[in-house]
Amino acid sequence: MKSGIAGLVLLCTVITGTAQTFTETITRELTFEKKGPGNTLMVFNINGSIKVEGYAGDKILLEVRKKINGKTQARLDKGKEEIQLGVMDRADTLMVYVEGVCSDFGRYHDKDRGRGKSKDWGYNWNNGGRHNDCNKEYDYEMDFTIRVPVSVSVYATTVNEGDVEITGVTGSVAANNVNGSIRLKNITGTTHASTINGSVDLDYSSNPPADSKYYTLNGDINANFHKGLAAELTFRSFNGEFYSSVEDITPLPVRVEKSEKGDGLQYKVNGNRYKVRQGGPLLDFETFNGDVYLREK
Repeated sequence: MKSGIAGLVLLCTVITGTAQTFTETITRELTFEKKGPGNTLMVFNINGSIKVEGYAGDKILLEVRKKINGKTQARLDKGKEEIQLGVMDRADTLMVYVEGVCSDFGRYHDKDRGRGKSKDWGYNWNNGGRHNDCNKEYDYEMDFTIRVPVSVSVYATTVNEGDVEITGVTGSVAANNVNGSIRLKNITGTTHASTINGSVDLDYSSNPPADSKYYTLNGDINANFHKGLAAELTFRSFNGEFYSSVEDITPLPVRVEKSEKGDGLQYKVNGNRYKVRQGGPLLDFETFNGDVYLREK
């Protein structure tokens, strides 16, 4: 991997009352060691926003605004030292993440999350990592702004203090958040978007070619598809409603799904299935306290 620090744009410490703030802007230029149609950028954040934009170049242009707040100089210095930008190169996949948080970043079995199948990348919160001081003596944010080649697939996840925004890529997109919204604009690929407290806003320049899933617990889903959408739809919600300006939507027969559970069988009945025009990829919408708005443009 060819990578390097292109420059520190800003480096300063501000004292306000009893609190002190340190900010730093880190820039990196990264390239895929193995270039190909499967190239993927994965961004793992905890506190802060993620903005990814496709462009016509062939490099990953990364800018991270790092902010540390501490009530003493010693606490501020500790945050400056511990919270760092991490980069991992897997030849055709580049991962950027935050070092120094309360859990180790790496590859681990999904059973560590209770799902128990293939391996995955991310923060393993169950074991607490090697960092035992999970109640940090300082506050921190890392805001990512990234430009990527248009064809790159993007996986981006954060938890607090920011939204996830991905614009202008043709590869597949996966976006996850907890306390923030998701905005996906001018996209074309297979999509998975999920947040807990926030809206999901989608704007497709061409419609997804394969099954896609959209979820929010407390928020609305606003989905703008390219004119001529052909798909199957499912919709589930506790307090929400489904609205659409597309006229050619027809209900599909109830489907019963059977699966093994323990020593017996489990049956799942799905009656909220619809077909748009001649049908196509499955678009799965789910909310708890929000509505779904499906439109064509």
